[in-house]
Formats: sequence, structure tokens, C-alpha cells
Amino acid sequence: MNDPYADRMNRLEQAVLSGSGQLAAVVRQAAAFSGAVPTELAQYVHKVSQFAYKVTDEDVAALREAGYSEDQIFELTVSIALGAGLSRLKVGRAALAEGADDATAHS
Repeated sequence: MNDPYADRMNRLEQAVLSGSGQLAAVVRQAAAFSGAVPTELAQYVHKVSQFAYKVTDEDVAALREAGYSEDQIFELTVSIALGAGLSRLKVGRAALAEGADDATAHS
């Protein structure tokens, strides 16, 4: 299946995870793809990736107390959300491809 949006998605991923920012690119990449992040970020990364609707002001305040700036927290949050979205997109595409393969096999 040819993806007409692949180039745009790749540019987005590169900009968010490898572009310039206040938070180190290695941390953004780890947060996006379930890698090793600093201990004080681990709970927030898990919460945003799995239960974003449960994030509270207190979660953000804890990161500020740990020394992270608003810009760093924003970049972290966007990185996590992007990684979660890409992961779900990959699963969805695999399911569609599997369904197409099953339909072809039964034709």
C-alpha cells in the first residue's frame, strides 16, 4: 500500500524527535518509543502514552519541581503523543493489511 502521507509523516517525526529543542533529542526519542528515560520522567511518559486523559496539573508541576522548563515539558509531551500515535497507526495498518490478505486468500 503506497502511503501518500509518508514523506510528511517522516518530516514531522524528524522535526519533533531530532530537531532543535530545549529537551535533548535522545530523551525525546526515548520518550516517543518506550526507551529509557530519566527516572523522574518515567511515570509521566507512561501516563501520557497510555492514559493521556488522566494527566493533571500536578503531574506537570512535579516535572517543574524536578527542574524541567515549560518548553521541555511541552516537547516531552508532544514526543510521547507522537510516538503513541505512530505506534497505533502501525498496528492499524498491520490489521488492515492482514484483513486484505485474508480477503485475497478467500477469493
